Amino acid sequence: MELTKPGTKFILLFCFAIVFGAAKVKAQDPYAAYRQGWLKKAEDLKPKLTETVKQPISVVTVEKDAAAFQGWKAVNAGGIDQLYNSAFSKKNSGIIADFGEHMTGYFNFTIKGRRGDMDAPLRLKFTFGEVPSEIATPFDPYPGTLSRAWLQDEIVTVTVAPSTITIPRRLACRYVKIELLGSSPYFEFGISNIEFKATTSVTTTPAALSAGTSQMIKDIDRVGLTTLKECMQTVYEDGPKRDRRLWIGDLYLESLANLYSFKNDDLTKRCFYLLAGLSAEDGVLISNVFEAPEPHAQKGNRLLDYCFLYNVALKEYVAATGDKQVGNDLWPVAKKQLDMIRKYAGDDGMMDYVKAGKEWWVFFDWKNDLDKQAVLQGLSVYALNQTYALAKLLGKESEVADIPALAKKLKDAAHKNLYDKKSGFFVSGVDKQVSYGAQAWMTLSGVASKAEAQRALKGLTGLATAVHPGAPYMFHYYEAALIESGLKTEAKEALTTYWGGMIKKGADTFWEVYDPNDEFKSPYNFYPVNSYCHAWSCTPVYFIRKYPEIFQQ
Repeated sequence: MELTKPGTKFILLFCFAIVFGAAKVKAQDPYAAYRQGWLKKAEDLKPKLTETVKQPISVVTVEKDAAAFQGWKAVNAGGIDQLYNSAFSKKNSGIIADFGEHMTGYFNFTIKGRRGDMDAPLRLKFTFGEVPSEIATPFDPYPGTLSRAWLQDEIVTVTVAPSTITIPRRLACRYVKIELLGSSPYFEFGISNIEFKATTSVTTTPAALSAGTSQMIKDIDRVGLTTLKECMQTVYEDGPKRDRRLWIGDLYLESLANLYSFKNDDLTKRCFYLLAGLSAEDGVLISNVFEAPEPHAQKGNRLLDYCFLYNVALKEYVAATGDKQVGNDLWPVAKKQLDMIRKYAGDDGMMDYVKAGKEWWVFFDWKNDLDKQAVLQGLSVYALNQTYALAKLLGKESEVADIPALAKKLKDAAHKNLYDKKSGFFVSGVDKQVSYGAQAWMTLSGVASKAEAQRALKGLTGLATAVHPGAPYMFHYYEAALIESGLKTEAKEALTTYWGGMIKKGADTFWEVYDPNDEFKSPYNFYPVNSYCHAWSCTPVYFIRKYPEIFQQ
C-alpha cells in the first residue's frame, strides 16, 4: 500500500507532529478555561458613562509670565458673549474660550450666517489645551518621540451654514483656541453655542473632609478627585488626553483612591478581568490593554513591576471589599505572576536585576538614571508578602507554601547586600546609588526596620546626590513609605509641598510628570504632549482619606 512508502511515513509523522505540537502549545495556556468567562464578566461590568453639558465661562488671553507654570498664564479677557455677539473674522482669530475646569468628552459648536451668502467653504482650526502652555506653544516642527497625532489640534472645514458640528475625536481640555484659516470675503458668519459634552463613569460624591482640614489639603483632595474622575471612563484610563487606555500601574493607584472616594467597585473589577482575559498565553500579564475596536492587549508590552503590582492591587481590593469571588476567580493569575520572582531570584537571595532589565521593561519611574536593583528587590519582597496575604484571605496558603521562606530569603539578602550601616542608606547597583525609590521600597517591603527606615528617609532631604522621583508615580511610593515608617509630620509636609506645588502653579488636575526643578521635563522630548491629567497622580485622595489623623487635623 501507499502508506508503506518511506516518504509517506515521513509526511504522516510530520503532520502528527504539527497537530500534537499545536495541541501542546494550546494546553500550555494556563487560563484557557477561564479567558472567555473573564472577558464576559468584564463586558457585563462595563459602565454607562454619564454626560454633562458644559459651556465656556469666559474668554482669556494666554500671556508670557516667567513666574507661571511653563512660562504661560491665562488672563481673563471678558465674557463669552464677545465671541457670540460679533462676526468671526481675522480680527478676532485666535480667541481662546475658557471652560473654567478640566473636561473629558466631545466638543461641538454652531456656525450661523450673519451677512451674505456662503459662496465658499470656511476653514477653522481648533487647539485644545489642558494647561495654558499647550495653547501658546507651537506644535510644529514636532520634536516629540510619540505620535504627533496625540496633540489636540483639529482643522474643520464647514460647507453649509447654519450648521452644528461635533468634532468626532474625544478630547480632554480646559481651553479652546479658535483660528480662522480661510473664508469667503463676501460671507460674514458667527460662532455660537460652544459646548462640551463631558463624560465619566463617576456617579457618586465622596464625603466632605473634616472641618479642621487645612485649605491646602482640601484643595489637593479636590484636584485629586477631579483627576480620578476624569480618568474613570469605561476603564481606569492612565490619561484621558494621551494613551487613553488601561495600564496596570495606574489601575493599582486609581483603585486605591477609588476605595476611599467614589467607591465604584464594578469599574475596578472590570479592569481586573480585562487584564486577566487579555494576558499572554504563557500566563504573563500584558502591561496595558485597549478597548476598541474590541478589547485587546498591546502585545509584547511586558512590564515586570506592573505584573507584581496586579497582585498587590487584587489583594488590596479583596481586603477592603471582602469580595472573595473576584479574588478566587483571578487567583490563578496572581499565583502565576510569582513565577517571575522565582525565575530571577538567585541562590544568594538577590534578584538578577541586570538579566531582568535585558529581558523585560522594568519601569518604576520616569527617571533614566534610577538604578533598578534595590527597587526591584524591594517590590519582589512586597509582592510575595502581599500575594501570600491574598492567599490567606482566600484560604489558599497551601498553593503557595514556598512564599514565606522565599520572601525571607530575599529580605535577608537585601539587608545584607544593600544596607550601608555607616551612611544609613540602602544603596543600589555597582555605583551604590542612593535614591528616594530605593529607600521607599526597602521600607514598604519591610527590609528596613522602622528605625532604619526613618533614618534613611529623613536623610534623603539633606543628601544632594540622592536620585529624586521623576514623576508623581514614584512620589506616591515615597509618600507611602513615610507613612509606613511612622514619619507622619514628614508625610504631611511632603504631600503638601509636592502636590501642593502643582496647586500653586494652577493645576486643575494633577500631572503625569512633575519635577519642581524642571517644569519642562518630558519623557517624550516635547512637554505639550505630556498628560496634564494623569491617573497615577490622583493618590493624595487615598492618603488624605485613609489617614485623616495625619492629613485632616
